[in-house]
Amino acid sequence: MPGRAEPQSFLVSILPFMVMCVGMFIALLDIQIVASSLQDIGGGLSAAQDQIGWVQTSYLVAEIIVIPLSGWLTRVFSTRWLFTISAAGFTLASMLCGFAWSIESMIVFRALQGLLGASMIPTVFTSSFHYFQGPRRVYAAAVVGSIASIAPTLGPVIGGWITDTLSWHWLFYVNVIPGTIITILVAALVKIDKADPSLLKGADYIGMVLMAVSLGTAEYVLEEGTRWNWFDDATIRNGAIVASVTMVLFVIRSLTYSQPVVDFRAFGNRNFAIGCFLSFVTGIGIFATIYLTPLFLGYVRGYDAFQTGMAVFSTGVASMVGVPVYIFLAKRFDTRWLMMFGLASFGASMWSFSAITSQWGAAELLIPQLFRGFPQVFAVAPSVNLGLGSLPPERLKYASGLFNTMRNLGGAVGIAICGAILNDRTNFHFLTIASHLTPQNEAAMRLVDNVALRYGQLPGAVADGHTASLKQLWSLAYREASTMAYADAFLVIMAAFVVATALVPFLRNVTPKPLPPGAH
Repeated sequence: MPGRAEPQSFLVSILPFMVMCVGMFIALLDIQIVASSLQDIGGGLSAAQDQIGWVQTSYLVAEIIVIPLSGWLTRVFSTRWLFTISAAGFTLASMLCGFAWSIESMIVFRALQGLLGASMIPTVFTSSFHYFQGPRRVYAAAVVGSIASIAPTLGPVIGGWITDTLSWHWLFYVNVIPGTIITILVAALVKIDKADPSLLKGADYIGMVLMAVSLGTAEYVLEEGTRWNWFDDATIRNGAIVASVTMVLFVIRSLTYSQPVVDFRAFGNRNFAIGCFLSFVTGIGIFATIYLTPLFLGYVRGYDAFQTGMAVFSTGVASMVGVPVYIFLAKRFDTRWLMMFGLASFGASMWSFSAITSQWGAAELLIPQLFRGFPQVFAVAPSVNLGLGSLPPERLKYASGLFNTMRNLGGAVGIAICGAILNDRTNFHFLTIASHLTPQNEAAMRLVDNVALRYGQLPGAVADGHTASLKQLWSLAYREASTMAYADAFLVIMAAFVVATALVPFLRNVTPKPLPPGAH
């Protein structure tokens, strides 16, 4: 009966998918929710400055190790129980993070949080192809793509607000209630496949170890490289060697073993290979811009966590506005051209960011951020359908983990490159500016004399006034040099999106097959 078919469809497909999407949103949100509150967490736990970053790094390292394994884990435990275990473990780890009594315990609990919660992300990507067939995949791809782009963007906003309103502990306690509800509902509603524990016998455990060492070490090198001046540091240098060697061994092992945990043969599918590269580039764009903008507002403009969050909030709003527009257009146009629009527009927004000055605040950033946020779903959602939708069902679970790993790896690489650019180009621009601050530069000398005169009128020697004026001149030069380095970083991101846009025409269009008669 038609009247009963619709509620049944809601309970069987839409509601379970919605619940899983909320879990994915929370897992992605937690990647960046601490980004604007690291100083508060460090202060609360009496952490040294070089320890604070590990609150973020430990989560990312653990997550990037588990995501590629999600396809194999899904077959072993089933989608239902893997997601249930992942949601329950993530919730428990979140509570432990809130209870953390030292920076060491926080790092361990954050790693546990990333380790247990990571499987929720690729599992949702795979499940969208099960729950939605035919033309309805457009809606699923739009929802999954928008979550993948919006959640990390909103992380610093929500994190800053929670820290300022309550305390940093609530960055983690806020996950407990929704996490518990998701755990219960997924266990009750999700019925996609069955567990196959027999896969535990004969699994490629050596490959798992090689992959964990390679990806974990690579993530560490990318996260910590800038701080330790890259290959000048022995630990970073050795880490890069270990990551490279173990990755080569892992690829060889996966291509020759009968039951690999990661199916690299999926890269033989042109759409999947290009889709993974585009996922990598969108990871650079989403995560690197989330890294750069709050950093600029905090260090150059002196914004606190809440002010920074409110300043970047417009990006999330624009992204949400873009979702229904994308759904409307995706039913009428070839998604490849929509993707070209998304990638090209994102690249153009990076060009608009390159005009940044040290006076830019929330008002000046508004238009560039709207310009960046709106096309995000156009860049991400089509890659889900075009990249994963072209694969046969038996390869989809394994490929989804690879696809999501590429996005996270892109984010790590993007942040590392931008960190290196900020470091190197700030020095370059500072030396360039300083070379013009000579006695022959009348404007600079007038500034020094005026500041020295004002300080000289205060108690103290005139020499102190000259010293203060030179310090102020140095500060101004460094501020401008730093701002110019941010502009350089945005231009590099733009270049990556130009390359990505040029690759879209090489994708084959994936037309969703019509629903079979009587399908819901």
